[in-house]
Amino acid sequence: MGLVRLRIRDLADEKGWTLKEVAARAGVPYSTVTTYARSAGMATVDVTALQKLARTFDVLMEDLIETVKE
Repeated sequence: MGLVRLRIRDLADEKGWTLKEVAARAGVPYSTVTTYARSAGMATVDVTALQKLARTFDVLMEDLIETVKE
């Protein structure tokens, strides 16, 4: 199973948003956003949350995900 890192902090920085702003704009709990933003590699994620975050950043879901370990 591969591990992924979500580029939430990178994308938030590009927009000049805090993680609280990202959570509010996406309608995703702040705790979820911070967990995803701080994790160096995760095996599972909430796909619905990823869809909301991708829409918020106006990117494809694939652009939100970076593979860190195959």
